[in-house]
Amino acid sequence: MNWNVRFFQTARGRCPVQEFLGEQDEATQAKALHLIRLLGTNGPYLKPPFVKKIRDKLYELRISGKVAVRILYFMIRNEYCLLHAFKKKSQKAPDRELKIAIDRMKEMI
Repeated sequence: MNWNVRFFQTARGRCPVQEFLGEQDEATQAKALHLIRLLGTNGPYLKPPFVKKIRDKLYELRISGKVAVRILYFMIRNEYCLLHAFKKKSQKAPDRELKIAIDRMKEMI
């Protein structure tokens, strides 16, 4: 079974996660796209180290390599929505990054 994965889109039509990934090096882009495909293929069966639950309905896709990247997502109406992406620089996800994802999640609900 496959799950739908889509990118959050702003009211102006921007896709922040796609834009963020487009600014990364080829290796990081390839790893991110591979994990996004894995999420679509495996859905809730995708486990650590690839995903981690952050809060109630908020999860992160964990891309490692030269640059550690996190893509925050949640599930709505039987599809995964990629909300926000950022470069990981500390142990814990910064509150500012979480707030962006949570605000986008509320916008979708």
